[in-house]
Amino acid sequence: MRLTDIHRCEIRPGHLVEWTLSPATVEVAAALPEDARPPAYIQESHIRTARSLRDDGLFVPTWLGTAFDLPGPVDLDVLQEALRAWTLRHETLRSGFRFSGGADDTMRRFTLDADAVALRREDVGDFPDATDLARHLQARFDGVADALRWPNLIYTAVVRDDGVSVYMAFDHSNVDAYSLYRIPAEVHELYRAGVEGRTLEEPPVGSYVDFCEAERAEADRIDGDHDIVARWREFIRRCDGRLPSFPVDLGLEPGGPLPEQRLLREPLVDAADAAAFEAYCRRHGGSLAGVLAATALAVHEIGGEPVYRTVVPFHTRSRSQWSESVGWYVGGAPIEVPAARAHDFPTALRTVRAELQANRRMSRMPIDRVLRLLGTDFRPVSPDLYSIVSYVDARGVPGAGHWPDLSAYALLRVSYGDQVCAWVTRLPEGLWFAARHPDTDVAHKNLSLYVERLRDIITGVARARP
Repeated sequence: MRLTDIHRCEIRPGHLVEWTLSPATVEVAAALPEDARPPAYIQESHIRTARSLRDDGLFVPTWLGTAFDLPGPVDLDVLQEALRAWTLRHETLRSGFRFSGGADDTMRRFTLDADAVALRREDVGDFPDATDLARHLQARFDGVADALRWPNLIYTAVVRDDGVSVYMAFDHSNVDAYSLYRIPAEVHELYRAGVEGRTLEEPPVGSYVDFCEAERAEADRIDGDHDIVARWREFIRRCDGRLPSFPVDLGLEPGGPLPEQRLLREPLVDAADAAAFEAYCRRHGGSLAGVLAATALAVHEIGGEPVYRTVVPFHTRSRSQWSESVGWYVGGAPIEVPAARAHDFPTALRTVRAELQANRRMSRMPIDRVLRLLGTDFRPVSPDLYSIVSYVDARGVPGAGHWPDLSAYALLRVSYGDQVCAWVTRLPEGLWFAARHPDTDVAHKNLSLYVERLRDIITGVARARP
């Protein structure tokens, strides 16, 4: 699934219907007692940041979503039941938060029982123009899939004679990219079973709500003397007391307002070059290490910083019970690459591999817990604490081979932010690049240069192999 936004995912005109949790379900949720399982640190940080920005007068949509086709004609009643059955598999989608108020202002969880969950379908109407439809969907997703409301998910379908296009959006607190990748095949399978009148016997999946409780309990066992905290303290000190930004000029004014962002997305290299690059990098940490090494060299050429410092995203699905679970299973580990001394790709690659081997375990400790222990007051002024370059090999996800036929996309909301968030995804057709960055001419020029140099380095490595 290529990562893109709602305006670039092959939207076609049609008749729009939508599903949200029913008013009866919302009424039951309002009266629920507290669920003792706490939010994950990453959830709490995300929601508190959204509230802080809202208090400053800025609404920053941060939802994620997915888009895919079902060949038709499609029975909307069966599709509705498939969507409901899929929702019930993942406890986090029927769990939300309230602030307690008072001095501690604690976030308290509530969770619906599965039998209390019902979907309400609404017939929205015809959209003969694809651009108008995309704008409507974005506005609707902004309003519903919002960190500061509950429920914060919405499902839609654009109905045509030849089938439907399904668009689903969720607040980021409940999903990550891997969660999105699994949705098309799972909904297809549930829908097909419904059409055929059979019950789909699916194994239970681990609950992200349970994961949040376990991860937080583990994180709360450490104190400020832990070696992970000490290593983060030193890393932040070398970043001049901040978490790292993307080390090229982004054309931002110091102290200026939070800028709007724009999306940069394009194919990076084809399947043959991606495979050859992976083969070269395999002994030194694989394509992740290769992409980071190429990035270190590229941004040094563009920005001149002698050391490339970044926080590398890693999934935290450490047990098989979480492998099919919907949730935000992501942590980060800091690395430093002295790009000025790495005169070639092999040297940079070996350095990145050593950094990843030494620091990857740090990603299992939520950075928001570490920051609390450091006493560092990062008042949220942006939805992103730091810039990232992420790499994911999505070829092993069920149904990945059919994504092009289904017009399947992972959707990213691009709104505001002063950081660069870039994603490199390995797909059956090759490497796909997507990034959101501040919408300035300088940032667009330098990010375009970065992608060009990244492509040059990858293809150079790939095609130099015997």
